[in-house]
Amino acid sequence: MTATTPAAVKPFDEPDRRVAGRWIAGFAIAWLGIWMAQLTPVQLLLPAQVDRIRPPGDDWTASVLNFGLISGIAGACALIAYPLAGALSDRTTSRFGRRKPWILGGAVVFAGALVALGVQTTMVGVGVFWSLAIIGFCLLTAALTATISDRVPVNQRGLISGWISAPQAVGLVLGLVLVESLMLGQLLGYVVMAVILIALVIPFLVLAQDAALAPEDRPPFTWRALAAGFWISPRKYPDFGWTLLSRILVNIGNALGTTLLFYFLAFGLNRKDPEGDLLILSLVYVVFIVASSLVLGRWSDRIGRRKPFVMISAGFQAVAALLLGLVPDFSIAVLGGALLGIGYGAFLSVDQALATQVLPHAASRGKDLGVMNIATTVPQAVAPLLGAWIVAAVAGFPGLFVVSAIVTVIGALTVLPVKGVK
Repeated sequence: MTATTPAAVKPFDEPDRRVAGRWIAGFAIAWLGIWMAQLTPVQLLLPAQVDRIRPPGDDWTASVLNFGLISGIAGACALIAYPLAGALSDRTTSRFGRRKPWILGGAVVFAGALVALGVQTTMVGVGVFWSLAIIGFCLLTAALTATISDRVPVNQRGLISGWISAPQAVGLVLGLVLVESLMLGQLLGYVVMAVILIALVIPFLVLAQDAALAPEDRPPFTWRALAAGFWISPRKYPDFGWTLLSRILVNIGNALGTTLLFYFLAFGLNRKDPEGDLLILSLVYVVFIVASSLVLGRWSDRIGRRKPFVMISAGFQAVAALLLGLVPDFSIAVLGGALLGIGYGAFLSVDQALATQVLPHAASRGKDLGVMNIATTVPQAVAPLLGAWIVAAVAGFPGLFVVSAIVTVIGALTVLPVKGVK
């Protein structure tokens, strides 16, 4: 990590200078490693591990419920870790900057927990170390996301946010390809993801500038003030409140439609090779999410509008979910994956840019984005538990995807009252 920071880079200034290509490259590469380390376990390694631990005699619904419970516990940890990490990074006075120590520390915690997760043979052990992995993920990504508000001007944020969502799709596919093509076992799969995470985060730490905060400029700190800061009044800051609610609902809808795909292929469609089919769906998904996130994110920057793109993206996701729920066929699932990629890619890039434009205070960007990012991570963690309940106790996989579509559309509608951003 470099200790020098140009005088022009100040902690609380609104950025007006476009970031260079090497900053963007380091940012995108870091997110590629993060998404490989987070999504490969969620989509494949973790559900397969939970299913192997399932006691003899229990049917597959027990595996789905256990996976959902573990994800829900991890989500509860993220609920606290995200805003706490952001608030602490806002107040960090390291000579390396406010964000870099938390990016590095979070990556180390995340990677170490993944390695430990690979040797777990009990549900309790899996739950403990997956929760620790998610805490590391939150520490890392809360600080990394805050660098957008710190360093990127408003008219470039759609493009830069696209370099969060595009690596998400690519990272998922690369992780699945590595695990499947190299036939990595449980432990080796987690170890490889941990090594990749550290290796791909380091370039950003080397390349990126991070303004150091002088001790006299550090916001006052008390635990009571910190706890109170987690609540951002939707009455006082309605644009922040509506954007947060929209993000929560759309991400819940997306997570309901994606986090149980392994089980849908294995037990809903009774496919003989659910791991291979999941890879095919993911490949389709990645092509469309990359194109959508980068093209529509840049388009949003050019015309200066965000809300129409959020609405359109939710529509694509809802159609994809309805296809999966009403036409249970693998070829239709592939079409649904394409539509989902278009919709979610657009949403991730444009909504992230929208979120950075409704933050209440420059001095608390990390904490406020930490609160906002809860709406991304917690739905991903809670949806498997909610989805497992819908599948096992209520309406099966068709009902799951219909609920996904409904929640996504409602989430898109809640962005309409935002007044400060077009």
